[in-house]
Amino acid sequence: MSVQSHLSELEKRHRAVERELEVARRQPATPDIALSELKRKKLQLKDEITRLRQQVDVPLAAASLH
Repeated sequence: MSVQSHLSELEKRHRAVERELEVARRQPATPDIALSELKRKKLQLKDEITRLRQQVDVPLAAASLH
């Protein structure tokens, strides 16, 4: 899997977790622990997306210097 396709897949999963979190927030019976787990999952995905974007940007920036 290329970095770009992996990045796209992570972004898709991030959006899905974001939607799931919004639905859970609207449900008064959703336990706080469930909300916390969804928030943590969303943050982990965001961190991974950021890390991959930085990996992609660094080689591009280095190539433009030459």
